[in-house]
Amino acid sequence: MGLSRAAWRKSSRSSGNGGACVEVAQLPQGIGVRDSKNPDGAKLIVSRDAFAALVADLKR
Repeated sequence: MGLSRAAWRKSSRSSGNGGACVEVAQLPQGIGVRDSKNPDGAKLIVSRDAFAALVADLKR
C-alpha cells in the first residue's frame, strides 16, 4: 500500500488546539506519521515497536 492510499487519522482530542496535530496511519511496513496542517508534505514511517515506545514515553 502506498502512502497516498493510507487511511490517516488523528486523535479526537486534537480539536481546539490551533491545528497543532499529527496524523497516523497503519501501514504494512510500520506506522506513518504526518503533519495534519500539511498532509502533502513530508511523512515519517517508523516501526510499530518504535511508535509504541514513543506513545508509552508520552503517556509518562
